[in-house]
Amino acid sequence: MENKVTDSLKEQLNQVITRSPSAFMLWLGPVLRAVDEGSLTFEFTVARHMTNPAGTLHGGMTAAIMDDIVGATILSLGRQHFFTTINNAIDYLSPAKEGDVITAKTQVIRAGRQVINVQFELWNLPRKRLLARGYSNALRTEIEVPESFR
Repeated sequence: MENKVTDSLKEQLNQVITRSPSAFMLWLGPVLRAVDEGSLTFEFTVARHMTNPAGTLHGGMTAAIMDDIVGATILSLGRQHFFTTINNAIDYLSPAKEGDVITAKTQVIRAGRQVINVQFELWNLPRKRLLARGYSNALRTEIEVPESFR
């Protein structure tokens, strides 16, 4: 079955994302590295505006990246309705500094009719260091994804 979301994402592989329904993702400007239905990988460069006063990646930015990438991963399933975040649980394990290249990876763990569970990991791959790991649950809404997008 055709999935317009994953098809659109595959057209942007190894490029900065320029087409997304998420204005936040466009602002972040990640490079898409891998796409499968229910699994995405994005690469980011930590910019100054993403850091805290200590000069490391702000925890709120990590959470925002997670929430946005998890949302994109859920859209990659090609469902008829949007899902909204119920909760995010994040373990912050290691810092990243301005200029570091970090990689966000997601994987749908369970895709039920009403609730979808997604795992998130944030890595500093050149240093082989796991920066953060989390899980998110999302609930189906009554808001339909536009037909042109599914």
